[in-house]
Amino acid sequence: MGVTGVSSSGFQVQAMGFPAGTAVPPIQNQPIVKEGTIWMPVPPPLPHCPPGLEYLTQIDQILIHQQIELLEIVTGFETNNKYEIKNTLGQRVYFAAEDNDFCTRNCCGPSRAFTIRITDNLGREVITLQRPFRCSSCCCPCCLQELEVQAPPGTPVGYVVQNWHPCLPKFTIQDEKRMDVLKIIGPCVVCSCCEDINFEVKSVDESATVGRICKQWTGFVKEAFTDADNFGITFPIDLDVKMKAVMIGACFLIDFMFFEHAGDRKQRSGVWQ
Repeated sequence: MGVTGVSSSGFQVQAMGFPAGTAVPPIQNQPIVKEGTIWMPVPPPLPHCPPGLEYLTQIDQILIHQQIELLEIVTGFETNNKYEIKNTLGQRVYFAAEDNDFCTRNCCGPSRAFTIRITDNLGREVITLQRPFRCSSCCCPCCLQELEVQAPPGTPVGYVVQNWHPCLPKFTIQDEKRMDVLKIIGPCVVCSCCEDINFEVKSVDESATVGRICKQWTGFVKEAFTDADNFGITFPIDLDVKMKAVMIGACFLIDFMFFEHAGDRKQRSGVWQ
């Protein structure tokens, strides 16, 4: 199972096609413009597809842009994170917002438990991400990070589970029955310095690369003074939409674990620090 459009040069805006035999209805509607934001056209409902995930049947790449919070920059207090999720044409597919209280955000920092609610252009909450609080010590392999993905809210469709490793960030993507579907492997040193950082998505036996989660370098000023990050995700276009949703959840977990600044404004550079 290969990935259409994956290249070592990064994530490029390009036209997307469908492989032969893929029964995906064509988009008939024009892009929707709401309050100056161009949204991806609403696709028709599909059988056996959770409502709101029809968008994911038509794309093999996603761009996630975290919004810069001026209040956070001025005061230093952590605010709820907000993200735009776009296709490669720049059309917004979803909007994601963290739902957390002041004390949890500012006392627990990047390790905090969170709920992220993802809505479509109709304002429907179509995906819910829930992460419990877990410590990040290498001495506690029984307390590794985990994230549950629900679509629609209240219905689990998959999980992202951290795997213990002394050096590498490693995760397993599981379906709703806790069966392993994919693996994610990151670099030994997770440090963003003038270059993108790639987390490779592999088959369960880790023999083949089928996708990628890429933390994109956004420039020195933005990297140094904010924790607003940009990510790109690629996956096979024929991958189950539920697993595509779980990969989106994995991207958010990776963001919080490695690229969300702590109270000292320092970014983690490894699995356990």
